[in-house]
Amino acid sequence: MAKTVADVMTPDPLTVTPDTVLKDAIQTMANHHIGGLPVIDDSGKLQGILSESDLMWQTTGIDMPTYITLLDSVIYLKNPNQYNQEIHKALGQMVRDVMTDKVHTIKPDKSLREAAQLMHDKHIRRLPVVNGEGQVIGILTRGDIVREMASQYD
Repeated sequence: MAKTVADVMTPDPLTVTPDTVLKDAIQTMANHHIGGLPVIDDSGKLQGILSESDLMWQTTGIDMPTYITLLDSVIYLKNPNQYNQEIHKALGQMVRDVMTDKVHTIKPDKSLREAAQLMHDKHIRRLPVVNGEGQVIGILTRGDIVREMASQYD
């Protein structure tokens, strides 16, 4: 019988809220050796995800946007809105400042194959598992899938 997401996911994952102080979220990730945390509201509904990639802005900083001047006009060679987002992430102090708010999710009854395909196609490392109300009930990582594959050889 084919495995479902519910069979392999980590149930009741550690989470943070958008109002969590960023240093506390970073400490949680480090203490538990995890690369990301679902961000939920007071009712447990998914608001976003905080990942290692989101935190890199804190260390790397940002590059000033490249521009040229032509006839006393400034022409940006990079979208200035993206620069503003980068500044916000680099200076953020709360989870809401740096989290990714557009997150792919999956339902627990979906096949593991479906989840793996989504993760592969979208280059996702962790996939929040949500119920019908959008509440986080688990998390599926690439490591979970690899461990499941390895268990087939035992």
